[in-house]
Amino acid sequence: MPEGVAAPEGANNAETGGALVPLLTLGIPGSATTAILLAALVLWGFKPGPLFLSDNPSLFWSLVASMYIGNVMLLVLNLPLVPLFAQVLRAPAYVLYPLIVGVSMVGVYSTSTSLFDVGLLAGFGLLGYVMRKLDYPAAPLILGMVLGGPMERALRQSLMMSGGDLGILVTRPIAATMLCLALLILAVPLFARLNAWRLQAMEEEK
Repeated sequence: MPEGVAAPEGANNAETGGALVPLLTLGIPGSATTAILLAALVLWGFKPGPLFLSDNPSLFWSLVASMYIGNVMLLVLNLPLVPLFAQVLRAPAYVLYPLIVGVSMVGVYSTSTSLFDVGLLAGFGLLGYVMRKLDYPAAPLILGMVLGGPMERALRQSLMMSGGDLGILVTRPIAATMLCLALLILAVPLFARLNAWRLQAMEEEK
């Protein structure tokens, strides 16, 4: 049914735009893709947040315009090429994967002509494969790489203010609240997984 295809595809396109809203207004990525975009913006010296629109209006509106142009181009290309795209799904994985890896390696090497970058590609590709197998999301890793430097600078500033006393991290209300929320976020999935294992063990005993 066309409705069954249009509904999830429309939701998928809406998710892309919706994930950009917190990224551009608050500096918080809403998906793994926007986390990569955040890393690229930070590497180029841009700081997404409340002042992003006023400080970089040309970049902001160019990004918005690219979304409109991209959707129009997708419509133009997909209508005549849908049968061809569907045939790609018939290709076996042992043919597609080497092609994807080869194109990626050629693209990386042609950009910098450095074998070290190709090694980085292989290392991070292996890391991504392991994370996918272990069901670890990529967004937290990317956020850690992007926000690690600013977090270290903020920690050093806090320790300088307190004379090296770590108690400043738990005695200030805002800092203590944020730490409690972080611990809660880390603990909830752990308890959920432990509960799932317990229920599975009980079912096996029955």
